[in-house]
Amino acid sequence: MARIGDELVDQTRLNGHHERLQDLDQFAGLGIAAIRYPVLWERIEPDGPAQADWRWTDQRLGRMRELGLRPIATLLHHGNGPRDTELTAPDFVQKFVAFATRVAERYPWLDAYTPINEPLTTARFCGLYGLWHPHARDHHVFLRILVNQIEAIRLAMRAIRQVNPRAQLIQTEDLAKAHSTPRLAYQARYENARRWLTLDLLTGRVTAGHPLWSYLVRAGLRRELEELASDPCPPDIVGLDYYPPSERFLDDRLERYPAPTHTGNRRDRYADVEAVRVLAEGPTGFERLALEAWRRYELPLAATEVHLGCTREEQLRWLKEIWDAALRLRARGADLSAVTAWALLGSYDWDSLLTRRRGHYEPGAFDVRALQPRPTAVARMVRDLASKGDAGHPVLDAPGWWRRNNRLLWPPASTPVNDKPASRRGPAPVRALLIIGGTGRLGRAVVQSCITRGLPYHAPSRAELDITDPRAVAAGLERYRAWAIVNAAGFARPAAAETDPDECRRANLDGASVLAAACAAAGVQLLAWSSHLVFDGFQRRPYLESDAPAPCGLYATSKLDAERAVLAACPQALLVRAGPLFAPWDQASIVARAIDTVRAGRHFKAAEDVTISPSYLPHLVTAALDLLIDGESGIWHLANQGAITHADFARAMVRGVNLPADRVQSIPAAEIRWLAPRPLYSVLGSSRGLLMPPLDQAMAHYLEAATEQWSSPPGAGQEILLPAAGLDADQAGRNGQTTAISATPTPSTMIDSGSPSRQ
Repeated sequence: MARIGDELVDQTRLNGHHERLQDLDQFAGLGIAAIRYPVLWERIEPDGPAQADWRWTDQRLGRMRELGLRPIATLLHHGNGPRDTELTAPDFVQKFVAFATRVAERYPWLDAYTPINEPLTTARFCGLYGLWHPHARDHHVFLRILVNQIEAIRLAMRAIRQVNPRAQLIQTEDLAKAHSTPRLAYQARYENARRWLTLDLLTGRVTAGHPLWSYLVRAGLRRELEELASDPCPPDIVGLDYYPPSERFLDDRLERYPAPTHTGNRRDRYADVEAVRVLAEGPTGFERLALEAWRRYELPLAATEVHLGCTREEQLRWLKEIWDAALRLRARGADLSAVTAWALLGSYDWDSLLTRRRGHYEPGAFDVRALQPRPTAVARMVRDLASKGDAGHPVLDAPGWWRRNNRLLWPPASTPVNDKPASRRGPAPVRALLIIGGTGRLGRAVVQSCITRGLPYHAPSRAELDITDPRAVAAGLERYRAWAIVNAAGFARPAAAETDPDECRRANLDGASVLAAACAAAGVQLLAWSSHLVFDGFQRRPYLESDAPAPCGLYATSKLDAERAVLAACPQALLVRAGPLFAPWDQASIVARAIDTVRAGRHFKAAEDVTISPSYLPHLVTAALDLLIDGESGIWHLANQGAITHADFARAMVRGVNLPADRVQSIPAAEIRWLAPRPLYSVLGSSRGLLMPPLDQAMAHYLEAATEQWSSPPGAGQEILLPAAGLDADQAGRNGQTTAISATPTPSTMIDSGSPSRQ
């Protein structure tokens, strides 16, 4: 749980796990042996121990025992707890230890605990940066929160081990590191000493010789430090949490960076940015930082959070990279016991570090935006790593964004590197997407998304590849090393179809049939597209994938015929029905035509009785490519969530660009006299998963991107603008056996190995 303002936000309720006991069976089906799981203080005893409710936890832990899943219990996360507790309060330690004792007595078989997740990170967020409750920005508060948590962990484990002497402490912390310009070397030294405080305190290392001894003593903590040093509680496993933004670069040259990155101390002002975005040679990386931790403590290690709030291929690349690094660390003699896929059901609002409630969801091994959690490609990778010790996917042929040349956002800087980077794969043949129709409205968006996401692709012209020729298509699949085809070609003008039906059918049906047959024969995935217009509009609820199509007009009929031909020839094809397309660069959309007309000083007429669910092209392509990577098949409806009439849509967007909305005139569809019939209602819903953001968000994204495009200097608007992958701030195998670890408030799995911005 997290406390956002005065509200406690429970991830298990947001993702539905609170109501789904059967999720645990899906987790066990991944082949894992252990799982980090919430046994949270504030869930069980929100109003004190006298009114404790253990039923939910009893049921979940009992089911895990039946399934053979080893729970690793987290008791406190995000610095929360019952409302009558405070991390700074004198009685916090006593209350927490009492709760830990009750947990151990109720579940004497529990043998693995992370009593408090990431104490140092929690102390920084709560006491130094003001992000989490109690929202302080004071070094004394920061240190009091930190030491209270460490003392609580030490005494809680003592109490737990009185019940179960075999109980293990698996202590997690962010594996951060600071880099800097020479002027700020002193600040980097301080932060690099501070990053070890959780483990240094637990292992009794903070004594008079410690570089931060005086800093802590001046805060009035001498007694606590001496007690921790005389009676330490070293972890049985050190859990290392690492994200691309975990490493920071401190630069006194403020003019290089925007104002939101500026911060300072009492001596200097400086920018604090992600090292991966500015260091020419790249950050230190998980492997070398984990080796530092091994050499410093000589305690067993685990990678306890492996996740990116990113597109699917980047999630796969990151998990595989950490897994491979773990294997290399084991080969170098480090005792690294596990790698965690965090979090199994994804998470909400981590893009804002849980400071705002916006409903931003990041899928994990499962995507919960459906009636039941849907396994993603990450789940398949976890299963393969657990059972085989290795995993593959064509998207792994290309590097993640953190290794690509375009990762730099700021003028490149350099810092001394103590060791050579870990060896990387040499050049190897790269499997690619084959994009048909790459110059059309949809195809251009797919091409640009591939560029942004680092997905190798080929987009041959019609002259280079005739998709109506089966032999040419088969040869193209082999020549381009295609692992999937995206068929974005076709006839897309409903009115013109009424006067040229033969050309419409040829373009929409013939090539689609040949591509589908070729993909089926070669075992290659296929992504094909269809339209909301395949429905007649007589119902007044959103159309689901299972609803019977009834097309109006020749264009819609050709799209339905193509759907049937594709799925008959290639049943494993992914077929996406979309709503009316719109994007800032797309001049064919109703939005663009309305804005251009009103800007020219004329009135724009739009139907007041035609209701649609538009598809914002960047959202559409992102969701479709994720589904393709997941290996999904069959019909999916992808449209932004919501319904709006043509007239209201045009009016809202005209108003959004500060033009007079009263120039959009609402008229009945019958007065427009379209050549091709249109359904009066073609809103798309989905029983398979609502993967697209709400329509109001899509409209806001359009207006933001369009404003940037219009304000660019001449010649600057030639490239399609799509969200860059990986920009969210969060955002290995011994004989194939698996164990798991976690301390997050949502379940996550850790595979035996035989952050968001944290500064």
